[in-house]
Amino acid sequence: MKMPFKDRYDPLAISHSYDEIVAKRNTYLSPSVKTFQAYNEPLVLEKGMGQWVWDVEGRRYLDLMAQNTCISAGYRHPLVESEVHRQMDRIQHVTTTYFNAAPGLLAEELVSRLPEGNDWVLHFVNSGAEAVDLALLMARLHTGAHDIIALRNSYHGLHFACMSLTGMQSARHAVPAAPGIIHVNSPSPYRGIFGDDTAMYIEDFDQAVMASTPGRIAGFIVEAIQGYGGVSPLPEGYLPAVFERTREAGGLCIIDEVQTAFGRLGSHYWGFEWLGVTPDIVVMGKGLGNGYPLSAVAVNRQIAESMSNAKFFNTYASNPISCAAGRAVLRAVDVDRLMENSGAVGSRMQERFSGLMEKHDVIGDVRGRGLLLGMELVQNRTAKTPAAEEAGRLMEFAKEKGVIIGKCGLYGNVLKINPPMCIRMEDVELVVEVLDQGLARL
Repeated sequence: MKMPFKDRYDPLAISHSYDEIVAKRNTYLSPSVKTFQAYNEPLVLEKGMGQWVWDVEGRRYLDLMAQNTCISAGYRHPLVESEVHRQMDRIQHVTTTYFNAAPGLLAEELVSRLPEGNDWVLHFVNSGAEAVDLALLMARLHTGAHDIIALRNSYHGLHFACMSLTGMQSARHAVPAAPGIIHVNSPSPYRGIFGDDTAMYIEDFDQAVMASTPGRIAGFIVEAIQGYGGVSPLPEGYLPAVFERTREAGGLCIIDEVQTAFGRLGSHYWGFEWLGVTPDIVVMGKGLGNGYPLSAVAVNRQIAESMSNAKFFNTYASNPISCAAGRAVLRAVDVDRLMENSGAVGSRMQERFSGLMEKHDVIGDVRGRGLLLGMELVQNRTAKTPAAEEAGRLMEFAKEKGVIIGKCGLYGNVLKINPPMCIRMEDVELVVEVLDQGLARL
């Protein structure tokens, strides 16, 4: 007879074997979670410190993925952890029905880091996908228009509306997409349909407005660097021109900073600053909470007021523990000079990757900025045939050598490297050594 769960439960059991953990996940979690499983043999992580993680069997890894850019300041950052514990000792949750000090303080500190001259307000939610969905709602309500333009190869989340914005087959389920979303060609100098001709991508945007909308749009959403879409930076001049055209069509300019904010790019606090534009709506998440669920939409007060005539509520938005973590992250970026570190270490890493490219023909392109880097693998540099299988094999090899990397892109052939922003210069040599060995085996 099967023992009731309550009789089997051990409240002190916090550690299990590798096989037990894998079996419980495969048995009790939805099969859909397997679609984002990183390795053939699952990696079971138990603890982390700084830029390092340890698996359940005690092996150490240099984490170049930062839990998909969530860990910004580093695992178990002392300031973040102390502020979280301090908040826990007071109260663990206050819904937006009531007031608490933490959300207002975090909002004030974020507004102080946004461009002056705009009456910014913040709306906190739990994840980047929620924040993107909220940004679409605000844009549509404020403009009275419906159509949203996004880029092909973009990634904005996997909830219903976000999935429809996302321009990648692997992230689209076989259901009708949310209405009113139009994709234009991504301005990728390496793999885009118009190559490095930025003017043609701008013309493509113009054609989409003229051919696929009534002439008025609700907005345009874009990443400063396409993250999961292949680590593809926008070319110089593209975003100022397209933002101008968006506003001429009555739309709002929405920048998705979920992977690019808080100094990760090394030269600017926000990705849009690097590109020389000021958006109407800023979506942020992931690194803001350093692993605690926290995201936000920053928007002009007048735009935010457009949705204040009906109720809008997120149960866990503005959670004081997450907000305490967010405030500590902002402080850590400043005190630990993490933006400067991202620039220095990222530049060195990109330089060394370019050296690997000269040595290994399987590398077709190295790109990115700061600590958001991509290395595209191809079977033939002239034809640019995607080397997806090789990228997967290199990922597995690196894991065996104690380095965690990811892969992304429309074809799954781009190695994605975005470590915690506390990674050290001396770690670069380990990364290069492991990749060099793995590339030689390919």
